[in-house]
Amino acid sequence: MSNQSMYNKAFWSILRTQQENYSEMSNMADSTGSYPAPYEFLMSYTPALEKENIFRRIGTVVRTTSPEGKIHAATSTGKAEWVGEAVAIPESSDTINQFIVNSYKLASLTRLKHTFVTDHKFDIEKYLKNEFARRFGREEENTMINGDGVDAPAGILHSIHGAEVGITTTATDAITYDEVIKLYFSLDKHFRKNAVWIMNDETALYLRTLKDSNGNYLWNHSDNTILGKPVEYSSYMPGIESGKKPIAFGDFSYLWLVERQPLSVKVLKEKYILEGQIGYAAYERLDAKLIVPEAVKVLQLA
Repeated sequence: MSNQSMYNKAFWSILRTQQENYSEMSNMADSTGSYPAPYEFLMSYTPALEKENIFRRIGTVVRTTSPEGKIHAATSTGKAEWVGEAVAIPESSDTINQFIVNSYKLASLTRLKHTFVTDHKFDIEKYLKNEFARRFGREEENTMINGDGVDAPAGILHSIHGAEVGITTTATDAITYDEVIKLYFSLDKHFRKNAVWIMNDETALYLRTLKDSNGNYLWNHSDNTILGKPVEYSSYMPGIESGKKPIAFGDFSYLWLVERQPLSVKVLKEKYILEGQIGYAAYERLDAKLIVPEAVKVLQLA
């Protein structure tokens, strides 16, 4: 049996409150008594997480080996150029932007009846996969949109660290056909190539009714695109209200989700014993950065 398989077996034995099967398990626990989820579990947990957080699908997930502390990263705006033989490569075309990646802790606690945990007919792995994927995925998505940068990443709508405002509407409670067009062209053509729209359901319904002066719909109802670009939906995007930013448009591959430490779980055997329950405290460490702010533009209402 491989080391990964041994660890997987031992991990689920502990989560069912059974005795540790392998001595190496004691070396896997961190200072809080939490155990990192085994590889076999993460193989099914990660796709479940992607279903709950659109940015794990359209963004860029970067995994590091340093769970704590700050690390430095960089992005470049350089491009390729044709040069003659024996001609030095120009340095002026390359600008390097450095930024700091933090380690924010996202945590959740769930409880199960002791009789469920000890019953091998109960699929505890499936339950915890779905439950934690829902909780962590949704909060990740919410934060990557609305995060304020205090004990959590700053979201794309953050006034300082987020996306740039491409267009501000004239009205405080309405969006015109022309304003959506202006938002589209406010994004540099290089970023438009792989751009998508993000909005909530109410805003999408509103845009579906917009027509130009000739009665042509803005929204292509046959393939759910606006100006040829696909639409992603998030319930965490704000609505059409004064001062809000209900539409984001851009290339979200420049939004990095930096996974500092994947899911880890601690079993709370005694804490809920009087209720006949077992607790499972889980956490992950991550950060999120829009590494090129001009890659995403937002529409802001007046």
